[in-house]
Amino acid sequence: MNQAPHPPSEDELRELVRTLLPSESGDGSPGEPAIRPVVDEKTPEPERAHSTWWVGDRHVLRLAHDREQSARRLRELRLRDLVRPHVGVPVPVSRGHGEWRQGLVYTLDTALQGGAGARHKVTALGEADLAGLLTGLHAVPLRQAEAVGVPKAAPRSLETLRREARQAAKELVAADEIDAGWLRPLSEAGAAQLEVRPGTAALVHRTLSAEHLVISADGRVRGVLDWTDAVLGDPAEDIAGLARAIGSPAAVRAATLAGYGPRPCLRGLWLARCDAVLRLAALVQRFGPGESERHTLLRTELAQAWEPILLERLSDLRDEPY
Repeated sequence: MNQAPHPPSEDELRELVRTLLPSESGDGSPGEPAIRPVVDEKTPEPERAHSTWWVGDRHVLRLAHDREQSARRLRELRLRDLVRPHVGVPVPVSRGHGEWRQGLVYTLDTALQGGAGARHKVTALGEADLAGLLTGLHAVPLRQAEAVGVPKAAPRSLETLRREARQAAKELVAADEIDAGWLRPLSEAGAAQLEVRPGTAALVHRTLSAEHLVISADGRVRGVLDWTDAVLGDPAEDIAGLARAIGSPAAVRAATLAGYGPRPCLRGLWLARCDAVLRLAALVQRFGPGESERHTLLRTELAQAWEPILLERLSDLRDEPY
């Protein structure tokens, strides 16, 4: 990868904003938008590299720091135009793009109004919004998505993930983070029953996390951000992302409204639970137990993924749609 030699200076950022928004210089003077970094609280402070910036309150400027990221950002612009008529929830609109350094792309988007998913609870109407999102993603023709550059991704092995999560759970038990019996319900036979069936691939956002869902104070979904990791693959991955972001019951209700049956819902539930265990275990292993913002966020993800759902007790996994 060709890494950017150093982050942009304030002068570079102001000049870029002047080019993109000629009437607004971006130096923070009266009547002009201030430029400030969008801080990712999930990333430990030593690892933060500011690549996303607020330009006033109406625009978001993103800077790619290598050529691979640049290609993904340009692909995202095409993909958002493709999905917008289908998904029923807002996606960012581009105001412009180009290179901020040689071979490194910038994009300027209009900001979507609302808070991150962690700030507001999704209501029943918000679940209907998410059902529309999942339905729309399933409706996007795979050939059209492939034509704009969306890659294919093989479904993950739930059995492999289960084994990894069971090992990680031992470390969390030792750190007094979880109960020893949490992963017991997912057996080897259960994992085999929830493996992906052929012909179920769809366009998948793949990072439907709390920070990528724009939720209004009334619990409606007002936007979905960051489409750079989208793939053609296992739709249960998006159910899993929603389970960690808004809780398993709400995620499963949204998926059911979208037409997904028990198998993909349960698969998404267990993907979410295993991922949540692995993510928290990796943080504890690296930094130890703690009360940092990152620890709190991952504990919240874990708790939401492990919220019980009635479907687990009722389903016999007979043939269903999707």
